[in-house]
Amino acid sequence: MKKKSFKDLFDLKKFEWSGLSLPMFAVMVAIVLIIVYAPYKGVPGGFITSIKDGNVKTSISFFGMLTFLGVFGILFGNIGDRIPYWNDYVGGGTVLVFFAAAIFGTYQFVPETLLKAATIFYNKNPINFLDLFIPALIVGSVLTVNRHVLIKAIGGYIPLIIIGVIGSAIGGVAVGLLFGKAPLDVVMNYVLPIMGGGTGAGAIPLSEMWATKTGRPASEWFAFAISILTIANILAIITGALLNMLGEKKPSLTGNGALMMDSEAEGVKDKEDVVESGQTEFTAALFFTGGLTLLSLILGKLWELLNAPFEIHRLAFLIIITALLNIFNVVPVSLKSGAKKMQVFFAKHMIWVLMAAVGFETDVKEIINALSPSNFFIALAIVYGAIGLIMLVAKYMKFYPVEAAITAGLCMANRGGSGDVAVLGAAHRMQLMPFAQISSRIGGAMILILGSVIFGIFA
Repeated sequence: MKKKSFKDLFDLKKFEWSGLSLPMFAVMVAIVLIIVYAPYKGVPGGFITSIKDGNVKTSISFFGMLTFLGVFGILFGNIGDRIPYWNDYVGGGTVLVFFAAAIFGTYQFVPETLLKAATIFYNKNPINFLDLFIPALIVGSVLTVNRHVLIKAIGGYIPLIIIGVIGSAIGGVAVGLLFGKAPLDVVMNYVLPIMGGGTGAGAIPLSEMWATKTGRPASEWFAFAISILTIANILAIITGALLNMLGEKKPSLTGNGALMMDSEAEGVKDKEDVVESGQTEFTAALFFTGGLTLLSLILGKLWELLNAPFEIHRLAFLIIITALLNIFNVVPVSLKSGAKKMQVFFAKHMIWVLMAAVGFETDVKEIINALSPSNFFIALAIVYGAIGLIMLVAKYMKFYPVEAAITAGLCMANRGGSGDVAVLGAAHRMQLMPFAQISSRIGGAMILILGSVIFGIFA
């Protein structure tokens, strides 16, 4: 394949401006620049401020904040998706949006009132964007896993994932002790974000759970989590390529793309009937998600009344409810199709908005401090602890070691959906995507439940 030139990579006319033409997007950028930077009544950035009795308040609306974050995300997201190596190994546009916003916020390249508005938009009760984004992503992901795959996974593949998580904890804690890290610190701040199924459905809801328990800003935990997750994502992709090479040298360890040693057992295909979904199905799925979210809130309050020794976050109840609905096949196919469309909408089109909001609330200096030799080696130990233990037991569980390590190990330790594509691409095993999705969706959901319990007891 011919290597693309710099001009080809950054040809603005070829950028996907979220469906907008280049001139239309340029006009939106101009409007945002005026709102953010133009002085009004002598106040820099005065269009987004309201001064009364000496108090400065933000006057930008929720919709205005959504637009600003969207423009910011689209701009840096498109750039990040085209930077060679960064896109392949670090996380592309999603990670660049986060870091760019963190830099703009930390060094105050935007007015302080805008930063306050971003914080309110992202993570301030009673109403914030996370309350919509996270449940939509959880329900859309768990509900649309093929139920036959889900049932089969519970019996055989999920125990393999659990073994990988145990291996990651053992590896991380062992190396963490060498650097003077407490085992609980390693589990909460290293193992959970790395093995949590990515950013949107993993690190972000985990950070909310942590914030709910500690009363501190979610960005405080998330800033470190995304740093350590980025390190692990790079290691997972590189290791995928190394495992492919191992399979070529040791044919007995690989099924050349087949996961299960019993060929007839591998009936896991993502072919469940779907219907073409439109606005009606999307709307139904959105309100259905709202109903499940309220039900999970009720269950969370009832759990509190039991005075149990640990807390279970409402999102953990949401995961359990959704998984049971899928397993028992009580949700119509049309609603599942709408949930899939809803999940794609938030995961693909709203993730840059959220990452920008999270970034503006994050101190980039904390991220820089996280990129230390100790964190690198702990992340390395977590990734290799997971795949090492999986490969030791894989054959006893009738799985090929290489494929088991790639799916149940590396696809748990990467950045979720985009990480799955990168890992499987590096390993030349894209046919394993259904199992990779189980790792990212169901495995990630299990980590959320585990995180809810751990934070509830120890945070």
